[in-house]
Amino acid sequence: MADYKEAFVGIDVAKPRNAVAIADAGREGEVRFFGEVDASASNMRRIRIIGRIASRFGRAHFHYEAGPTGYG
Repeated sequence: MADYKEAFVGIDVAKPRNAVAIADAGREGEVRFFGEVDASASNMRRIRIIGRIASRFGRAHFHYEAGPTGYG
């Protein structure tokens, strides 16, 4: 498996908890479930989870699915 330096982080937004997945760059990149975090605004602002992900890659792109809960 290739050693990718770039990753795409997807956040599936829900009211109680948000699911986080990471996909390595490239067509052969691995996709894996990272975990779930409480969906509170204060918890999502915490740098810890972002720092843990960003420290593993040279570049990380964060994306989220807004769904019916909106962008707030």
